[in-house]
Amino acid sequence: MSSSIDEAAQRTSLSMSNQMEMLIFSLTDNQLYGINVFKIIEIIECPKKIDSIPHSHPSIKGVVDFRGKAISALDLSLAVGLAGKNFNDEPAYLIICEYNRQLTAFIIESPEKLMTRSWGDIHKPKGINAKSLVAIAYTDENEAVMLLDIETILNDVVGLDQGMEEPSLCRDNLDWSSLRILLVDDSRSALLLLQSLLDKLGCRHISMQSAAQALDFLNNSAQESSPLVDMVISDIEMPGMDGFTLVRTIRENPAFRDLKIMLHSSMSNPTNQIKATQVGANDFVAKFDPIFLSERIATLCGLIS
Repeated sequence: MSSSIDEAAQRTSLSMSNQMEMLIFSLTDNQLYGINVFKIIEIIECPKKIDSIPHSHPSIKGVVDFRGKAISALDLSLAVGLAGKNFNDEPAYLIICEYNRQLTAFIIESPEKLMTRSWGDIHKPKGINAKSLVAIAYTDENEAVMLLDIETILNDVVGLDQGMEEPSLCRDNLDWSSLRILLVDDSRSALLLLQSLLDKLGCRHISMQSAAQALDFLNNSAQESSPLVDMVISDIEMPGMDGFTLVRTIRENPAFRDLKIMLHSSMSNPTNQIKATQVGANDFVAKFDPIFLSERIATLCGLIS
């Protein structure tokens, strides 16, 4: 039991020090890929037969039973444009992950090892036009590890924007136009979802795809006579600097003492609420529930009590 507690404490300290532990795995192209271990529930062998779902996306191979619950099994190779995995005749594995409060089983070729890297050593890809790729890291042997934009992949396959048309979303009696919000997220799909929500609410916003860009914007705005934004909504997992470090750095500047900050992440583990509070965030909201998110924004910014 003590070893489990020690391991949990160690991983928590990693998330609070701009570091990320990732599982490295391979797909059908034998390239190395990485995923944050905080999003992984379990790794199991893929069954030879998966119950199919009629009229589903080609990447969805069906449903598998996980602890008595049926969850979708997504061929990650096929979803990123590679040859699909022949799990019927060859060894394959399932990575059970939680994204946006939903469990998904990703079919992969094989898990390789764990690797810890500073977010400062994880970089946005240059010269590579692939919307499913969000960052690149390197092993000790200098092998490239591709970090996939899982949110974009899931949005393309199953859609993450359900509820955007709900009539209760806009709250016609609220003056959303008075708010100015800075959005920070390295995922293009996540930014588009947030931008769409704020547009529907009638709220002004500006977007940055890295914490460094956001800090530059805020530091420049500190020279203005009045704040340029009322609130920051930031992802946690971002190359260069993660969301926890971004919040701590913002709070070091007295000019932003009253700035409202929300961490908004697909890492929906409840412990992130505690960590968000520890670094100085006003709130943590798991992606992506547009109605709940709009309510939290309105509450934090004083539009509703």
